Amino acid sequence: MDKTDDIIPLRPWEASAPAGQTLSSQPHPQKPPERVAFDRKELQTILGFYGTRVAEGEWRDYAMDFGRDKAVFSVFRRASEVPLYRIVKDPTLARKQGMYSVVAQTGLILKRGHDLAAVLRVLAKTPKLSTI
Repeated sequence: MDKTDDIIPLRPWEASAPAGQTLSSQPHPQKPPERVAFDRKELQTILGFYGTRVAEGEWRDYAMDFGRDKAVFSVFRRASEVPLYRIVKDPTLARKQGMYSVVAQTGLILKRGHDLAAVLRVLAKTPKLSTI
């Protein structure tokens, strides 16, 4: 048996670390994501609702924008126009008013909340009674 087998290697201490803590024991600050995007479940919800409106002939095109602070799904009646509605995901508002919002063509926020399906209900048509 060699005498070096009994030696336990020590990690060097960082000069600015509190006593008894090494560099590896301090939590690493999490860097924010480079881009905000919709996840698969959110896209299924949005595209499911979008598909029904396309089948009705009201909406024809869409665009997705992913930025550093928010993700936007824009809905168009025609590709050459401004968007009718924008579905916005802003994680900075997650603990306040809700990170999802629906914005009209004029910039008016129609609905804001924590649940995407509930927010999209503002765009659903109300059923109308018809006479036979």
